[in-house]
Amino acid sequence: MTGADATRIALAQLEVEAGAVADNRGRGLAAIERAGSRGADLVVLPELFSVGYFAFDCYHRAAEPIEGETLAAIGEAAADNGVAVLAGTIVEDLEGTESATTPADEGLANTAVLFDATGERRLVYRKHHLFGYDSQERNLLVPGERLEVADVAGFSIGVTTCYDLRFPELYRRLIDRGATLLLVPSAWPYPRIEHWATLARARAIENQCFLAAANGSGAFEDATLLGRSTVYDPWGVPVASSGDEPTLVFADLDPDAVARVREDFPALIDRRL
Repeated sequence: MTGADATRIALAQLEVEAGAVADNRGRGLAAIERAGSRGADLVVLPELFSVGYFAFDCYHRAAEPIEGETLAAIGEAAADNGVAVLAGTIVEDLEGTESATTPADEGLANTAVLFDATGERRLVYRKHHLFGYDSQERNLLVPGERLEVADVAGFSIGVTTCYDLRFPELYRRLIDRGATLLLVPSAWPYPRIEHWATLARARAIENQCFLAAANGSGAFEDATLLGRSTVYDPWGVPVASSGDEPTLVFADLDPDAVARVREDFPALIDRRL
């Protein structure tokens, strides 16, 4: 769909350098400006875009409070460019955080923040499922607990992060809270291309909603991100996607399509809990 009633989403598939916080942040800010100049209503940044998911040795050095420099700059860029932005994600330092959506009030979390087009913070999501396979995330971070949905850019938006894609019950909870668009900032590496495509598509199909999975680009010492950022419609059809190079992926989404699909094919009302 195109036109005045469509919401234009832009997935910022950024090149992410290990530990290069200032440079990575600059790429994110530049992507927001470029997307805004091309009519985007909502921009989605990838998981740990500021430090790099696989830069585990840099997590403590790169950690910031939620009021820190990176998120402050993203919120300002959202307001300056008149676009909503999912800053997804940073390594958050939880110490002193008010109303932390985790079981802890200290330690580090993998945290996404959704800003509206005025730069107001509308949603905070801390990654629920921490990756243990060939990863130090589970040892370095604490998991989130709360799930929030926010009405932004014409949709009720829910957020999850990367590895969360393997846990469908999390998405059901978001749908029960009214989500019509699911944003999934990620740092998904080679060789698991089929997992990336199949899991994201399945979450869109089974929940009859839009799903936008924004992955990073770039190589680390032990892993290479596979890119392939993709937007799926409520039937699970990919409406926009990319290769593995840095790029912006645009899609024009009809906010009313979710209700139409659920009415035409009312699978969700047949659930037996």
